[in-house]
Amino acid sequence: MDIRNIAIIAHVDHGKTTLVDQMLKQGSVFRTNQQVAERVMDSNALEKERGITILAKNTALFYKDYKINVVDTPGHADFGGEVERVLKMVNGVLLLIDAQEGTMPQTRFVLSKALELGLKIIICVNKIDRPDARINEVCDEALGLLMDLDASEEQLESPFVYCSGKNGTATLTRGQTGTDLVPLFETIINHIQPPPTHQGALQVLVSALDYNDYVGSIAIGRIERGEIKVGQQVAVSNFIKKQSGEETKPNLCKVTNLYTFEGLARKTIESAEAGDIVCVSGLTGITIGDTICDTTTIEPLSFPKISEPSVQMTFAVNDSPFAGKEGKFVTSRHLRDRLYNETIKDVSIRVSDGESSEAFRVCGRGEMHLSILIENMRREGYEFSVSMPKVLYKTIDGKKHEPIDQVHIDVPDDCVGAVMQKMGVRKGELKTMHPGHGRTRLEFEVPSRGLFGYKSEFLTDTKGEGILNSVFLRYDVFRGEIERRNGGSLIAHETGDTVAYGLFNAQERGVLFVGAGIPVYMGMIVGQSPKAGDISVNVCKRKQLTNMRASGSDDSLRLTPHKNMSLEQYLEFIADDEFLEVTPKSLRLRKIILDPTKRMRASK
Repeated sequence: MDIRNIAIIAHVDHGKTTLVDQMLKQGSVFRTNQQVAERVMDSNALEKERGITILAKNTALFYKDYKINVVDTPGHADFGGEVERVLKMVNGVLLLIDAQEGTMPQTRFVLSKALELGLKIIICVNKIDRPDARINEVCDEALGLLMDLDASEEQLESPFVYCSGKNGTATLTRGQTGTDLVPLFETIINHIQPPPTHQGALQVLVSALDYNDYVGSIAIGRIERGEIKVGQQVAVSNFIKKQSGEETKPNLCKVTNLYTFEGLARKTIESAEAGDIVCVSGLTGITIGDTICDTTTIEPLSFPKISEPSVQMTFAVNDSPFAGKEGKFVTSRHLRDRLYNETIKDVSIRVSDGESSEAFRVCGRGEMHLSILIENMRREGYEFSVSMPKVLYKTIDGKKHEPIDQVHIDVPDDCVGAVMQKMGVRKGELKTMHPGHGRTRLEFEVPSRGLFGYKSEFLTDTKGEGILNSVFLRYDVFRGEIERRNGGSLIAHETGDTVAYGLFNAQERGVLFVGAGIPVYMGMIVGQSPKAGDISVNVCKRKQLTNMRASGSDDSLRLTPHKNMSLEQYLEFIADDEFLEVTPKSLRLRKIILDPTKRMRASK
């Protein structure tokens, strides 16, 4: 059977996973009457909740006598490492571009990575059924982007397909809608070359890892040459380690199980040949970037260099008065093992030991990248504290450099002033401005740290109608201090349960994060003050009852509804001298130094 290996790459929300749904439905994967959920590839619980793709996933469909292996990739810049690692598995990419939004920051990033590897490109203009679609302009933008990225003559001749992923239609002619995805399948078969089937000793480059409770680690990769069989003795080697001399001898293992992809399932097979994407179990200590070789010819393959992380946080053992009450894994050993295991699966994460034995420095691609890790860990039963996100600086030619993001903003015309003012405060530089049809598209270059805490403000300033996308651009000279937060924190004065009387008095000082009957401790942050500087409030204060002051003699106390904050909002709010306490059931903000006297002494 002829094989084609492709990846679907695009900016966030341009319709990758929805198009894969339709390709699977029309690619003989599901029965005609089978009920299939939307975005079936987003199988992770967090992916379903947020409506985004976080992990790259493999699937396969069948058209005529061809098997098409498809890799669905994330669109967010924070998960760009997922895209970089899977491109080694494929021979071509479908580049999806929204027919209204056009080329966006992440479009440029993922396309540049595909061009570097010399992959064949098929440009899919998606969502052509949108009433505001601007197909001709978007096609020109795509060709302009290819020229900007120094594409070869062959890549500039890449075919265009016009799709509606939602309706499952494709056409090769502008202005038409099509009836099914056959034109897309035909373009894939005709334009994407079959994987080279090199004869010789076995070579499989591991581009992804999975885990199963029954068989352990599962390595996923494309067979570059040779044949792999169940029960075969293989050697696991790493190109970089072998070059540097770290690897004295390869790891010898036995292939216990072998699978290939069929639709959403894995099919057990006895052997596979060069060109196919396979899953292999039974290999101990394997990591992404390793090569599975024949024991007689150990020739590891090089793995693409993954872009460096730009944001860091400190993960520390929870030492608050409520520590250990809700979590299952609470010790530094648990935390250390979990974080270092994450680096095996996620090639973009960097973990190192911190200043103490109970703290670890974790570096990632952005706030969302690290917040997904935090959310996954708390759902697994971990309890820990995290610090404020900080950018990673570099010293180049004796000068301090910081990461700069390219930011694309699409807002209603009446919100442009508010956005420009906030971007100016954050040291942003306006690069382009395109008004039209009641909305304006702006492009800025902003220090990455200037975007911390801005997304909530942005949604407020644009009344929820603004769209903001950012992607790492380059390191540039440090642009000066940026004020991160205007107000201070309201800090609990004592340990106890909050009561309405204490909250009523405290709400005059600012916005509260807690309601009545919530356990708090001294040093815990219970609200936000509009003024600079922290304020201590007693939210546990009870009304003193006497024969002159009965509980019902005063008017009933009216409490302003407290502000419920998500994990991302807490990470945006947190200050330099604060921790976010993360448990499976709760998120609590607190001062790093809980005692007010010691805190005052330390500040001096």
